[in-house]
Amino acid sequence: MFKALVLTQNDKRTQAQITQLEDGDLPEGDVLVDVAYSSLNYKDGLAVTGLGKIIRQFPMVPGIDFAGVVRESAHPDYQPGDEVILTGWGVGENHWGGMAERARVKGDWLVPMPLGCTAAKSMMIGTAGLTAMLCVQALQQAGIKPKDGEVLVTGASGGVGSVAVTLLAKLGFKVVAGTGRLEQNAAWLKQLGASDLIERSELEQDARPLDKQRWAAVVDTVGNKVLASALSQLNYGGVAAICGLAGGFALPTTVMPFILRGVSLLGIDSVQCPAAKRRAAWEQIVALLPDSYYQEACHEITLEQVPEAAAQIVKGEISGRTLIKVG
Repeated sequence: MFKALVLTQNDKRTQAQITQLEDGDLPEGDVLVDVAYSSLNYKDGLAVTGLGKIIRQFPMVPGIDFAGVVRESAHPDYQPGDEVILTGWGVGENHWGGMAERARVKGDWLVPMPLGCTAAKSMMIGTAGLTAMLCVQALQQAGIKPKDGEVLVTGASGGVGSVAVTLLAKLGFKVVAGTGRLEQNAAWLKQLGASDLIERSELEQDARPLDKQRWAAVVDTVGNKVLASALSQLNYGGVAAICGLAGGFALPTTVMPFILRGVSLLGIDSVQCPAAKRRAAWEQIVALLPDSYYQEACHEITLEQVPEAAAQIVKGEISGRTLIKVG
């Protein structure tokens, strides 16, 4: 028997309960993992609270990422005792996820634990950190360099944003952190490496088709008016790497930034990210993140505390990364 957080639905209301399960309850897969840690992402918050249509089949174990040790394997790349990470691939949405002491998944979805990393650290990074690294790599591949000017990170108080601020600062970029929680998080964002701060409300004004050039690049987790405003302020040849829609999925902009300033809009997805690209991103982020990140940007909860924390994260009341101690 093992412990799991199980979501069920009654009268269209999602209920979360700690439940004892057996290995036979788990879905199909060729690798069985003893889960040590998971993490709480915004998408997990929507799933656990039922406020988003994340899960369509119940019962479901949430948790879009986890880290642990292989218990059984029929996959050629993994043996019992191997330390592994899983992020994405619909786990925690349409395949039972990481908020349980055991998980059975496809071995092709797993990534070996990078050298110098641990299960706890990997989940302090998690889906959010992987996504942030992919955004930063996209800016670098597009030719953006520290000398080109300031980089704006929107939603900087969240999981993706806080990691993006840390990574960009570590790489020598001058980072401006945009947040709706400026008063509460100003000192913390400065500690992560932000050189300047901007209140989210300043970016939520109705954007002009073209505004004064300000940003060499943008990492956007918000979407909607915030992204539209950032696009209108990108320098000539600037780049926006976008990965979130915390502010909504609309994009009230025009073609003018693209055809008059030659800016680029790069969509970043970590869910279906190919294995080779995924492994390279994990190796780079583990090498780049300073020890201070794990101390300043992360806090730990138990499986029993997940429902309360899920309600907080969807209200924007949690900053940084939330680590879940499972096993």
